[in-house]
Amino acid sequence: MTILPIRTLGDPVLKEICRDVESFDGSLRRLYEDMLETMYEAPGVGLAAPQVGLALRFFVFDPGASGGFGPGAVANPVLSEREGEQLEDEGCLSIPNLYHPTTRAMRVRVTGQDLDGKAVSLVGEGLVARIFQHELDHLNGFLFIDRLPDSERKHVLAEIRDLDLLKPVRWRREAGP
Repeated sequence: MTILPIRTLGDPVLKEICRDVESFDGSLRRLYEDMLETMYEAPGVGLAAPQVGLALRFFVFDPGASGGFGPGAVANPVLSEREGEQLEDEGCLSIPNLYHPTTRAMRVRVTGQDLDGKAVSLVGEGLVARIFQHELDHLNGFLFIDRLPDSERKHVLAEIRDLDLLKPVRWRREAGP
């Protein structure tokens, strides 16, 4: 498996509307494994293909023990059945070290395809719902800061600039002495 470089705010691929996954083969399975490894190394709970430079409608996730299920992936996802509302701090591996309260649905259903191209339907609540919505936003060219009201987004962008949060990040952990 390979740790992939994570693209950060300002990279044009993060603003693209992604194309559908059409090939469900060994290369998709390798991408899944590499993206999971990259996500764990970062560390994060979700990672979308554009974050590793691929404009594909594909994301991986692993909410950990609190999520009720282990690692997974969804190709060509569609969100539906949005219910309730939650306001929690949200962050993004493409905007390292920044967290901001972001409103999301409390419960959602995501449908799409698994690694073999078979139909999949998953219901997420709480953190899992947040992950699904966040990753699907990436596939539509949105970052979580795009969901913020204008005045808050301007404040967050100024904070990013002032704190130089987008300086190159080394996601690979280095071995100790």
